[in-house]
Amino acid sequence: MTTPLPQGDPRRPAGGQAQVQLRLMFPTPVALAQLPNAEPLNADLKRIVLERERNHAGSAHSNLGGWQSNWDFAEWGGKPAAALLTGAKRLADDLTCDRKGEKVRPDWQANAWANINRSGHGNEFHTHPGCFWSGVYYVDDGGIAADPSLGGEFEIQDPRGVAPAMYAPRLTVAATGGAAMGASETISPRAGLMVLFPSWLSHAVRPYFGTATRISIAFNLSL
Repeated sequence: MTTPLPQGDPRRPAGGQAQVQLRLMFPTPVALAQLPNAEPLNADLKRIVLERERNHAGSAHSNLGGWQSNWDFAEWGGKPAAALLTGAKRLADDLTCDRKGEKVRPDWQANAWANINRSGHGNEFHTHPGCFWSGVYYVDDGGIAADPSLGGEFEIQDPRGVAPAMYAPRLTVAATGGAAMGASETISPRAGLMVLFPSWLSHAVRPYFGTATRISIAFNLSL
């Protein structure tokens, strides 16, 4: 006759289902904020941006086709630009704290620029060095919200790199966000949507294939 080993004895065979705690560590914050009653603001911004395009050649940075203004949107965008950037700073305030978790209100310094994409236009992958938060606001989604097949998605690369997908591309981790491990996530534009993300996060804009005019305002917040 043998005496059963006591519970917890390391010689006791494991039985039953192990208790597993899955912790998702090192999250990457991406905020999506739909501005309420954005139609009047968008109408003013659209008028101002299209007028700027008619009178200025624009510049080339990450854009693949299309028109992009210089980084001085706050100077020529008038009250609509000021209202938009104030909203962006407030959102950044809500999402920023010190290392102890206490709320802070940094004196955000903003620079911003306007983007116009028409059929076939997009932006290559890039980051925004020297800033804390970066973002984009959609003035006119070019019909994408109603018809996602038109493309033009905001694309974010996995900051962990491609390593998770290189050994066994068909496998992933059974957890929230696992399907994008080693790949990318996309956000479909819609008018009135503001996206805020860390400036070190590599991002791009997939080509837009609609026949309308897609307008957005991009911005950086630094200290």
